[in-house]
Amino acid sequence: MTKRKIKRRTFILGLGGFILASKIKNLYKPSQAANYANRDFAVVGNSPLRDRFATKGLLYGAAVSHRSLSSDLPFANRVAAECAILVPESELKWKALRPTPDRFSFAASDWLVNFARSQGLLMRGHTLVWHEALPKWFATKVDSRNAEQLLQQHIATVVGRYAGKIHSWDVVNEAVHPDDGRTDGLRQWPWLQFLGPDYIETAFRAAHEADPQAMLAYNDHHLEYDTKDQEARRTAVLKLLERLKSRGTPIHALGIQAHLRGDADRFNAKKLKTFMRDVASLGLKIMITEMDVTDQKLPKNIDTRDRIVAGSYEDYLNVALEEPAVIAVLTWGLSDRYTWLESQKPRKDRAPVRPLPLDAKLKRKLAWNAIARAADSALKQ
Repeated sequence: MTKRKIKRRTFILGLGGFILASKIKNLYKPSQAANYANRDFAVVGNSPLRDRFATKGLLYGAAVSHRSLSSDLPFANRVAAECAILVPESELKWKALRPTPDRFSFAASDWLVNFARSQGLLMRGHTLVWHEALPKWFATKVDSRNAEQLLQQHIATVVGRYAGKIHSWDVVNEAVHPDDGRTDGLRQWPWLQFLGPDYIETAFRAAHEADPQAMLAYNDHHLEYDTKDQEARRTAVLKLLERLKSRGTPIHALGIQAHLRGDADRFNAKKLKTFMRDVASLGLKIMITEMDVTDQKLPKNIDTRDRIVAGSYEDYLNVALEEPAVIAVLTWGLSDRYTWLESQKPRKDRAPVRPLPLDAKLKRKLAWNAIARAADSALKQ
């Protein structure tokens, strides 16, 4: 082999190593593991999350499904023990409720509402208006001529059925999407195209008429990190809330989903505090509605992964629970046994994901400790 070839081969191997190192580096920031390596996640006592939050005047809960609760008694028992409020993952979305334009199917949602009542738990409704989880017939049956009537009928029927049984509704979900280019930051989707931006106010007024006692929330995601995109979303969400309040719309709360990333390094406590304070200044309550921590790009080592996930929970909640307007924290699931991230954000190494407070065997993890510690440290409401 000539010297030229040797040098070329050395360069290629070196380049390959550089690319591999870059890929590994992009999985997570090593400093994250170091930040949490020596953190003491110890908690005092053995009381469940619901009790820890209740002592501070707060609610803790989780997203659940009819299938998991009805088929898995040990899991159902853990849900009843740890939670004070539940929210259905899918059972109150259009796709689940509306098999045809003229027929509703309430069997699964009725079961969940009855389960919550039998266990003395509160129930949230999710969601009345969203751009996803629509039935197939929506695309061909809905247009500008019938959209308003259909929207109001849907909300009146669903909210009216559960009037007095639902603590709060996510009336409109993820209506903001600055990337679509509108000056108001609203998402370009059928409801907007058919009815204009007033469809949001229409939905809130219909929900309030159907159940005047329910807390009505606007719910959105990607509000946590110090990035250009998320800053634009926070600004657009705040403008939307200001507009709704200025028009006397019956809106009572903002739902912040808080789907966190364990590999993210752009969490800015100051900006989150400022955003929450601005929301609270409008007279709105705040609920953390769908919290979990994706471990998709974290190391495979379980101890390292669990510490980064736990640290992400604790860092976020320590900030959120300083804001008096925050009244509830719900994780999007309780146990790793049932999490949307297993299918939507799986790990390349095929290791089971670990984003939630309990593991797949229903045992408490460091994430549970982190949530408990944040609740224990919170000021009383």
